[in-house]
Amino acid sequence: MELLRPSSVDEAVAVLGRNDSRAIAGGTELVPLMRERLADAATLVSLRDVLPRGIADGVIGAGATLAELEVDPTVPAVLREACAQAASPQLRNMSTVGGNLLQATRCWYWRLKFPCRLHGGEVCHARDGEHREHAIFANGFCASAHPSDVAAALVACNATLRTDRRELPVAALYRLPTEEDRSTTTLAPDEVIVELRVPEPDASAYLKAMDRRAWSFALVGVAAARFGAETRFVLAGVAPVPWVVAGPEALEDATPLPGTAYKVQIARALMQRAAAALAG
Repeated sequence: MELLRPSSVDEAVAVLGRNDSRAIAGGTELVPLMRERLADAATLVSLRDVLPRGIADGVIGAGATLAELEVDPTVPAVLREACAQAASPQLRNMSTVGGNLLQATRCWYWRLKFPCRLHGGEVCHARDGEHREHAIFANGFCASAHPSDVAAALVACNATLRTDRRELPVAALYRLPTEEDRSTTTLAPDEVIVELRVPEPDASAYLKAMDRRAWSFALVGVAAARFGAETRFVLAGVAPVPWVVAGPEALEDATPLPGTAYKVQIARALMQRAAAALAG
């Protein structure tokens, strides 16, 4: 395996356009995937020296770590709180915000390399198998649950991101997998997230229910951000992508599997608490 250290984003993109190459920054996502043989690469392209890391005037470099974001007072509360609850301190010190947005599903069938739909198969094994941690929305084709707390917070803030070639809302980075296209993001293999622009809401909060009190993925995460009279709610851990809902009443449209019905009640309680926190 070869490790390359390009001197610019353009140089990194040029290398990533070749076969069998992958970008690596903090490594907290890619290294475990490679260890479990869920990802492979002949060439690793380090982005640590080419991605911006600063946080200024609502612009966050994609190389900024979660640990940096969680303590910066200029970052909206919902994003600080999401970063602080995302992982252990050691992982937050290494994990970059750009990499966090591109996390793979925690679905254990995918992680155990079952021939599920995300692996190109014809069956979502979670639907008829164990699925306690899986989706309650948009789970007809694939019942995986998106794991990123940070992504939910950024979508709630109506954040946008800039890659080496385009600008788009963070919400548009994600897509539901289909028979024709099993991918869950719209990012090209040789496309690099460079920075994010995050509007400052009038009030915001991130609440999270976990199996453990700390350092665990969300069973349900609720990101809430108020802009004037509008409050935006985005849920983590309930759909294959960060899931935008208008309010607690939208939970009536959930399609939980038998083992995930409890998530609807958790989401309702967290949304009510978040709304009360924002009103206060």
